[in-house]
Amino acid sequence: KGKSTVFYGAFDCEHCETQKELFTDGIERLPYVECQQGIDDLALSDACQGRNITGYPTWEFADGSRLIGVQTLKALSEKTECKIF
Repeated sequence: KGKSTVFYGAFDCEHCETQKELFTDGIERLPYVECQQGIDDLALSDACQGRNITGYPTWEFADGSRLIGVQTLKALSEKTECKIF
């Protein structure tokens, strides 16, 4: 169920970095989508613009619901029904 969860963020977002740090060894499996096109181009990427992402971090779930802001691993585990190891 958690596989259809997406984490939208931006490379210069301090809260996104805080969120990523919670995943430690699992960071490579994080379902992350970068919203900024580049350092010189801070426009939203097509993926984020198309999903109407307005804040970071944004978590979008299979049921279409969203959580915005840094989330605890427990909250994400409960929302996605994925166990924390």
